[in-house]
This record gives sequence, structure tokens and C-alpha cells, in this order.
Amino acid sequence: MTTIDHHTFVVERELPGSPAHAFRFWAEPELKRRWTDCHPDWAVLEDLFDFRVEGVEAKRWRMPDGQEMTFRAQYLDIVPGQRILYAYEMSFGGQRVSASLATVELLSAGPRTRMKFTEQAAFLVGGDGARRQRVGGTETGFDRLVEMIRQDLAGSL
Repeated sequence: MTTIDHHTFVVERELPGSPAHAFRFWAEPELKRRWTDCHPDWAVLEDLFDFRVEGVEAKRWRMPDGQEMTFRAQYLDIVPGQRILYAYEMSFGGQRVSASLATVELLSAGPRTRMKFTEQAAFLVGGDGARRQRVGGTETGFDRLVEMIRQDLAGSL
């Protein structure tokens, strides 16, 4: 029997603009795609985005080597401009690799927003390597989010 690797991590970023503005980049499909679509060589096979409490977000990709990866989330709690709580699972090659509970908090910090992302993850395969990859990928994604919001506020999106 494989041991499940439980891991909680927190990633914080200072975002330009108000919490209401930052929230749009989670809630509006086109804005969210701009910072989450990071593998242009992956074919998108499924793309569902139903951003509401009990709504589902699902993506399925085929990578250049033919393997498929899936992401499926259900939104549990949404307070516009303040927080988002969702549960999600990821699968690779038809095998579930992780399940997580994620919380996004958007906190006013003067003219900016402090975003605090907390993920409680259960890694079913991959152990420490999977955990490092998830944390690193999450941090990189949020760096893209900061840049997309900055570009949007500068009027260059």
C-alpha cells in the first residue's frame, strides 16, 4: 500500500489594485485563462468553467507525448472580492495523483491586494517530487497572475 503524502502550503502575493479587481482574474473565464494557460503545446480536450457555489471547473489536456492530464474542481464558497474556497483533484494518465482543498483570500492592503492562497493537499503518488512540483507550479502561476493584473491596470491587455 502506498503512503499518502499530506502537505499544507501557503503562497502569498501582493497584487496591484483592489480585491474586487483581483477577484475578476479568478471569476472571469478569459481573464483566468490568461494566467493559468501555461502550456501552449498541450491540446485542450475539455474546458468547463462554472464559477459559482457548487459550480465545476474542469480541464483535460493531451500533452505532446500523448498522455492526458485532468483538473476538476468544485467551488464550495465564494464571497466576491474576498474569498474563494474550492476542492479539486488532478489526474495523470487516468490515475488520480492528488486531491486538495484550496482557499484564496483577497485582503485589502491600501491601493493593493494581499492574496493568501492556502492549499491542503493529499498526494496519492509522486511523494516529495510531486509536492515540490505543485508548490513551484503554484508559485509560478501566481507570478503570472501578478503580471496579468499589472498589464490590465496599465491598459496593455
